[in-house]
Amino acid sequence: MAEAIFWVSFAFVFYTFAGYPLLLMVWRRLARKPVKRGFWQPSVSIVIAAHNEAMHIETKIRNCLELDYPCHKLEIILSLDGSTDGTEEIARQFESAMVRVIPSLVHEGKAAALNRGVAAANNKVVVFCDARQRIHPHALRQLITNFSDSTVGAVSGELILVETESSDDDTSAPMGLYWRYEKWMRGMESDIHSTAGATGALYAIRRELFRPLPEDTILDDVLVPMRIVMERKRVIFDPRALAYDKVACCAEIEFRRKVRTLSGNYQLLVQAPELLLPWRNPIFVQFVSHKLARLLTPYFLGALFVSNCFLLRGFYLIPFALQFAWYALALAGWLAPERQQGQLASRTAMVGKSREFS
Repeated sequence: MAEAIFWVSFAFVFYTFAGYPLLLMVWRRLARKPVKRGFWQPSVSIVIAAHNEAMHIETKIRNCLELDYPCHKLEIILSLDGSTDGTEEIARQFESAMVRVIPSLVHEGKAAALNRGVAAANNKVVVFCDARQRIHPHALRQLITNFSDSTVGAVSGELILVETESSDDDTSAPMGLYWRYEKWMRGMESDIHSTAGATGALYAIRRELFRPLPEDTILDDVLVPMRIVMERKRVIFDPRALAYDKVACCAEIEFRRKVRTLSGNYQLLVQAPELLLPWRNPIFVQFVSHKLARLLTPYFLGALFVSNCFLLRGFYLIPFALQFAWYALALAGWLAPERQQGQLASRTAMVGKSREFS
């Protein structure tokens, strides 16, 4: 019994992190679907949902006003969610025919703010971004070129970690191996059909494909794209459309973001259970392999270690030693002084699929 549990658990973990990427490599080689990019310049609405963002809102508005896109085809909608720190007063200073402020007296959450913002949008394409991250001047044009392909319903940009808020990609922070691995897989998924989500800092959709979000939604950047996939449209990852964000200042902040992302993935299964139906979800294999398998991996890792404890002989001593060393290193890192943890996080922190909404 212990051997059966060991090998089933090992096979599951191996498939999740190595077998699935290998499958994607073969799949992309056999069935790649290039996007037919071309010049298209539709009207665009940028929707920014913000709560208390007084520190960032002015910089964000100026950043959007400097984007390389015709002003007469661009509107910036600031959907404020019960701000109490002066965010609304700062935003009002920029109100014009191009910049619209939609306030709310009540703090209802990001999903409600996004719903209000999209309801007010007048244009064919809606671009979602957060208040904190900075967008590259050419990113909007890069996103829009993908919509020349009628099969594309949404486009995700790429988030670049930087050391300072004002730095560009030439001073980007060292990218963690896991984050490079994630982007590699997203690129392959995009080439085959669609990614199972988008980068919350910057993604665009066709306006007619948006459906109002449940107000308790945690991961809008997963639910919105997956709804579009189920409308038989593609969700593309375009690494040319760049947004920039600072690395997390400490491990605790990154940990909270990861917990929020995992919670959002569990919630997604409740909000959209049809994602688990292969005849409804065109990217069922990708969704189960990339999203659902990650949720189950901790349980299989636990089963792998416990079953290995009953197999301390011969070959099984090797995986036991490796697992023991791995968990010992994790424990040592957790017990390290807070100062050292902060320094380590500043070098290696990786951005999750969604950022915490204040």
